[in-house]
Amino acid sequence: MNDRNRRLVLAQRPSAMIDGSTVRMEEVPIPTPGHGQALVRVRYLSIDPTIRTWMNDAAGYLPPIALGEVIRSVGIGEVIASNTDTFAVGDSVFGPTGWQDYTLAGEGASGLQILPPGIDPPTALNIFGITGMTAYFGLIDVGRVRDGDTVVVSGAAGATGSVVGQIAAIKGAGKVVGIAGTNEKCAWLVDELGFDAAINYASDDVKGRLREACPTGIDLYFDNVGGTLLDVCLGQLAMRGRVVLCGAISTYNDAQRAVGPSNYRNLITRRGRMEGFIILDYADRFAEAQLEMATWVADGRIKHREHVVEGLERAPEALNLLFTGGNTGKVLVRI
Repeated sequence: MNDRNRRLVLAQRPSAMIDGSTVRMEEVPIPTPGHGQALVRVRYLSIDPTIRTWMNDAAGYLPPIALGEVIRSVGIGEVIASNTDTFAVGDSVFGPTGWQDYTLAGEGASGLQILPPGIDPPTALNIFGITGMTAYFGLIDVGRVRDGDTVVVSGAAGATGSVVGQIAAIKGAGKVVGIAGTNEKCAWLVDELGFDAAINYASDDVKGRLREACPTGIDLYFDNVGGTLLDVCLGQLAMRGRVVLCGAISTYNDAQRAVGPSNYRNLITRRGRMEGFIILDYADRFAEAQLEMATWVADGRIKHREHVVEGLERAPEALNLLFTGGNTGKVLVRI
């Protein structure tokens, strides 16, 4: 075992896309597990858009990453040494690992938990992790999806959006329409995931295509991107339409404050509702969602794809994929 722990720390706060000056690779001694602790070798990192927001010096649902601090991230690792009965050598664990080779679990350390046997790490970080939980609770609890709903999902070929559309169909939506950035992604949504229609925002007339696909309006819009697409969908809400604000990935790299949607007044005339949420609010209910999701995966009703980037040093590149549209499905880093 190498006696050094490589870790990526925040070197300076980005003003747009992160680059070589944003993070710095450091090598420090591997942490020594104390009483009640275990040493974990990190194997996979979950790459999520919210990591980019934590790099800003701005208040949020979690404090910003401090300069010189390891980039915050969820991951999966393997216990390689243990001074506690809670973790045995060989256990797979998941939770906050950060962008580094090694971390500690147990007393006074990060809140890592044992991964149940039989679940491979990519699926755990995708369907049974924050991604799948966000799709589940955002659609069912916040969006209150109903039988017959016309559901539109932006960022539909991403980790969360691709699962949202499939759950919507399972829950009886009358039509599911995805918005993505390439023809290949649109084909994947329709041909493999079962979406009823897909719109390429980069080349299609989005307003026109939405009118064709959703002639009676949008009952439920699950928004992952914000910006122009949010405004367009607000303009085409059906009566009592709902908007779920999950993310605003199109604005995370903007230096200026995002301008609010001009079609918000349609919420008044359509008696609509727009609501945001943070998935951590549902943490005590993850088990119930994971059980139901496991059944859907086993039945083949939910399909998933992982975009795996190799190497800790490429974690910044992996994060940027979320903003350039270079991924299909869940982005992971394998260390």
